[in-house]
Amino acid sequence: MLKLNQLRILTKLVPPPMIFVPIATKTKANKHWNPKWKKFRKLKVVKIKLPDFYDESLDLKNLTPDEIRSKMKEQGLQPPKIYQERTFDISSTSDAFEPYVPPEGDGKMSLISVGGVKQVGTLIGKKSRSYLTVRKIRTYDEDFDVSLFAPEAQDIYVNLHKAMTDVPLDRHKIRTLVTEKAYPDVVHNLRYKILKWDFLESIEPPRVVHGRHTDLISKDNIFAQLTVRFHTKQVLAVYDRFGRLIHGSPITAKDVLEYVVFEKHLSNLYGAWRIHHKIIPEWLTVAPQDHRTLRFDKEAESTPTDTKSLPSPPADSQEPSLSTPLASGTSQPQLSTA
Repeated sequence: MLKLNQLRILTKLVPPPMIFVPIATKTKANKHWNPKWKKFRKLKVVKIKLPDFYDESLDLKNLTPDEIRSKMKEQGLQPPKIYQERTFDISSTSDAFEPYVPPEGDGKMSLISVGGVKQVGTLIGKKSRSYLTVRKIRTYDEDFDVSLFAPEAQDIYVNLHKAMTDVPLDRHKIRTLVTEKAYPDVVHNLRYKILKWDFLESIEPPRVVHGRHTDLISKDNIFAQLTVRFHTKQVLAVYDRFGRLIHGSPITAKDVLEYVVFEKHLSNLYGAWRIHHKIIPEWLTVAPQDHRTLRFDKEAESTPTDTKSLPSPPADSQEPSLSTPLASGTSQPQLSTA
């Protein structure tokens, strides 16, 4: 028989059985007790037709305009608007407004000659509007001075030509020196070519000969343009991708007279003077075209199609040299560019 102490220990270890007694509770139903609201509960749910993105019949490429119109009307969609606006950049103007007209014979006539005196008189008569431009620039830049701007413009001019001779071409540096209008003209035909350029000296000090300002879109968006006259001595040589000289000379210096237009966005707090345009006078003689390095196609030589288009063979050799440029006036056979 178990002792009394052992029985007490067993009763402590074994818990008594648990008895669950159901308790009556009141639950709230999700439906109203009045059946007349059944119709309104049904109207709370609106069944819509979901779009089927994989339906081939909705492909606008295979539908006619009338079918597209009916489909959009069925879905309650408005026809899309066709935007024909063109993006434009207002950080620079599109061209030189009221460009400077260089006098004929500039840089050749002496000031004591009759033509030189006429040139000076004409320039004095056109400087009134240039003074207004200088006054407008000083309203945005109080420290602006025309006499100090000419050397600054020459530094921009020299830095741009040095950047064009870099290999590889530093396009980011060029964009800081020219406007968006002048950038395509500067980098045109620079691919697969090597430029050797050197600035020797200034024959005449650079000077500002023309100035204009205008507003774009709004009266507060003002641009200023200054035309600077450069009379310098330079050396220019252009080589093709094979290292052959196609323009200029690396040892011959030439006198160069140029009229370069510089532009600045005055309304822009961080605007800077950049090269915008280059004025080429109408009376200027056209420079000769560059010699293109060409080679004969052997198949075209063996089976010529037109004997009249073939040039006469050179007297010293039967086959022309690859490095000898053909004259621009001679007729050319079927050639391929090297």
